[in-house]
Parts: sequence; C-alpha cells; structure tokens
Amino acid sequence: MKRNRAKLCAWLVGTAAVMSASGALAATLPEDAETVCKGLVGGADAVKIDSAILQAPSQMAVAERGPTPSARITPANPGFCKVLGHIDPTDPKAPPIKFQVNLPVEWNGRSLQYGGGGFNGVLITGLTLPPAYPFDKPSPLARGFVTYGTDSGHETKQGEPPQVFALNDEAFENFAHRAYKKVRDAAVGLMQRAYGRKPEKLYFMGSSEGGREGLTMAQRYPDDFDGIFARVPVINWVGLQHAGTRSGLVTMGEGWINPAQVKLVGEAVRAACDKADGSDDALVQDPVGCKAAFKIATLRCAAGQSGDQCLTDAQIKAVNTLHATYKFPFALANGLDDYPGWGVSGEDIPAVGPTGGWVSWWLGTAPPAQPPAPNNGIAWIYGAGGIQYVFARDPKLDVTTYKVEEHKARLLEVSSLMDSTDPDLSRFRARGGRLIVLEHMADYAQSPYAGIRYFESVERKMGKAETAEFARLYTAPGVDHVGSGAPANVDMLSVLVDWVENGKAPGDLEVREQKVEAPSFAATRSLPLCRWPAWPHYKSGPVTEAASFTCAP
Repeated sequence: MKRNRAKLCAWLVGTAAVMSASGALAATLPEDAETVCKGLVGGADAVKIDSAILQAPSQMAVAERGPTPSARITPANPGFCKVLGHIDPTDPKAPPIKFQVNLPVEWNGRSLQYGGGGFNGVLITGLTLPPAYPFDKPSPLARGFVTYGTDSGHETKQGEPPQVFALNDEAFENFAHRAYKKVRDAAVGLMQRAYGRKPEKLYFMGSSEGGREGLTMAQRYPDDFDGIFARVPVINWVGLQHAGTRSGLVTMGEGWINPAQVKLVGEAVRAACDKADGSDDALVQDPVGCKAAFKIATLRCAAGQSGDQCLTDAQIKAVNTLHATYKFPFALANGLDDYPGWGVSGEDIPAVGPTGGWVSWWLGTAPPAQPPAPNNGIAWIYGAGGIQYVFARDPKLDVTTYKVEEHKARLLEVSSLMDSTDPDLSRFRARGGRLIVLEHMADYAQSPYAGIRYFESVERKMGKAETAEFARLYTAPGVDHVGSGAPANVDMLSVLVDWVENGKAPGDLEVREQKVEAPSFAATRSLPLCRWPAWPHYKSGPVTEAASFTCAP
C-alpha cells in the first residue's frame, strides 16, 4: 500500500500545470484517476476519509417539482472524484462533522465552498447550483472548480426539531463557525494530496445561514478565502430569532392573518407603490420609500365589520409589529441592541416550502402552535425552537413565558458565537479579499435591512472609499428569500473571479428571471440589481425610515 501511494504521489507531482486565461493554475488528475481517487481513503488524525469514488460524467436533469426553482435542477457534471469524510469531535457526545469534496479530473486551480441553510443538519454536497446562479450556466464543478460542503457538525433526524443539536456545546460551536474552517482546511489538504498542490484561489458562496457563514469566514478567518458571496445573510442571528418569535407571538389568536387577507395586503402595497417608480410592472422597485409611504391602517375594518377584505385591530397590530424594530434591554456582540423590522412588498408571493412571502415565512396556514406545527410559518418554527433549545435550553419551555432578561448571559454567549456583525474587515481587505453581499427586499425569512445596516457599519468603520475597494452591496427589489418573485439570477461566481483575479470591480449588474422549462430555461424579463447606494435617486437617511432609492439609472 505504501509503495502504491508513493507511486501515486509521483504521478501527481509530475502532472503538468498550465496557466488559464484568468491566471489560475490548471491541473489534471493522472491517467489512472480512479486509483488516485481510491488512494485518498483513510486518515490517522481527526480527519477521516470514509470513501472516495470516481464518478462518470452525468447529464443535467430537471425535476417536475422542488421546494425552490433552483432545487429542481441537477446540473451536468464532469468526471470527478467524490470524497466523503468526517472530522471526529473532541466531546464523545458530540456528533462528527461530515463533509463532501468533489475533485474534478480537469481542475482549474480554484475551489468553491458552499454554505448551508436554516439550522443545517443536512450534508451540503457541492453538486448543486450556487446561490443566485443562472440555470443555464455550467455548474462550478463543470467549470473545473473543486467544490465542497458540510453538514456543519450535526444531522437533523426526521420528526425531530432542527435545533436539538444546540444542547451540546461543541455541536453548537461547530455550527457557529468551527465546522466551516475545519472542512475548508480538510478540503485544501485533499487538493494537495490529489493534485500535488494547494488551490490558487479559494471562493465561498452561501445564502441565508450560508450567507452568515460567508461573512463569518471574512470576519473570523480572513486569510482563508479570496472571494466571498453572501446572499440574504442571517447576520444578526440572535436578533432574528427573537424578532421572528415576537412576530409569531402577536399572531396567536385574533392577530393571525389568513391567506386571503395576505393577498389583500399585497395588492394594497402594489396599488400604493408600484407606479411610484415610473412603471406599472407589478414590482415595487423602491421598497424603502414604500415602507414609509404605505399605511396598513388604510385596510382597517369598519366598525362591526370583518372578513377577508379588511383587517381587524389585532391584525393591524401584528403587521405593525412585523415592521417595527425589535429592541433588546442590553447590547449584544459589537454593540448591537436591536434588530430592524421587516419591509413591504412581496407579501403574497406564493408559498411553496421556503419559497414565498408571509404565508411561507411568517404566518403559515394556521396560527402558531406549541410545539411548532408543520403548517406554521417557518420563522415561528425556527424562532420558537431557537428560544427553547438554544437560549433557554429547555425543550418544554412555554415560549409565551420567555423573558430575555432571565437569559442575558446565554444570549451574550450565543451572540459572540453566531452574530456576524463585526464591521472590522481590515484583515480580509489587506489580504486582497473581495466581498459581495446581496439582499432581497421582499425577504420575510430575515430582514434585508440587517444586511444594509451591516454594510453601512463597515463603511463607517473603514471609510466609504476604502470599503468600495473590496466590498459591494446589492439589493434586489421584489425578490423573496430564495430568489423568487422578481428577477434574481446572476452569475456572481464569474463576477467574483473577475474581481479577485483580474481586478475588475463590479458595477451595475443585470439579473434575469428564469422559468424552469426542461430541457431549456427561459428568461422572462431582466432588471438591474441596485448597487447600494450608488443610484442618483437615493436620498441619505436611516434606511428603515424615510430613505428612498430606485434601481433606475
């Protein structure tokens, strides 16, 4: 076995490397790629390679249904070595960190780590399309990237709340940040063994929880990645769990809003704000200005009336609660003591799993229950479970009796682990790192204003001109959490590569709305992303109040 591995190393080191057009070194696994692949199995330290199997090239497949549009697509992949492994925990009661690394036979010298989602607990394979990616583009693996992902150090079991793992300290810390760093290092080690050298450039792309992971890597491990794309990042994690729970509590009983009334609100928002941007396209292109202009009280039921065509006082209170800032009685990590409220537009985007507006994320199809029920809004399922398992650490807690003040020490501990709110990105900038953040303005899973506020805190800390040298923030009006509702598809991977490797900073970007129609993908319309706040109509001011901007150049 030792002689065979030595022979493989000789093959790998002798593999010719050439420069690609963009400057990254390319490499090819030797002729006996299957033997090289199998030779990766094993490991003497905490990192264990459980299997390594050479995969034949595969064709693209489109499923009839999926929780999100992109989830319906299984992209075509080239020949590659599929590596499955795990990292042993220190605490014997903690679960291992599982990971998958995909090593293409034809390597372009780059790697791409995929972020997770929700509370993770599912292995991220690195074989899907990355966030916001156009459906008709070759996958990163097909483009020659080594791709990889992790379950973040725990596995969610069927019928079990997704937050159960948080009762174990090591498992929660892995979820917070350690798992992504450990898997990144393990993947680099595999590339070194397989190709005879480390990657020239390392990229990270994540959405939602994966977006938080991307920002966490820039803040905690600034030397590890050259380019990071964070879409709809869950930045102020502690704030989100509490604000989402508050918005659920106010809909218990009379405050709950049924799907027909959600449609009523969505139509009222469009009637008030759609034409204000100069076009009648059923899209609110100035959601910040609309939040200041739209008044939910205009839908109040007349005395003695009720029904689907108006809202009661309790329901109006619930909407105002959703829109309002959540305030903590003490400061969390990096001095934050609140979480910005949600905005307007996209309330009635149809609900299919995590796709959609209020019904999907806030309200569900039935009022909040304890314990959370499958027909509740996802924000309640996440928030109430987070209160029980993460903050109070009491699975039987009645969430209506939870008091923040009684759990201050735990909130501060969790905030220091989970909240990616540190505005000091000087080390990431100094090493040449590039960061792109994209916020969807009709997102009800997390408030897009949290990301906007974070980006502005970076500008205050580092200076606007200095921030522009390495970071960009874009906003997409009318787009929900997972990219539906309005155009949201753009090849951010190519944008990052161009910026990192060719020095071409992104400016105005156009996004496409795509319909999944096997075997082809149709773009139905295109719109520009709004680069914050570079548009002529932008008026400076607090983003949650009277500020206004538009995508129109």
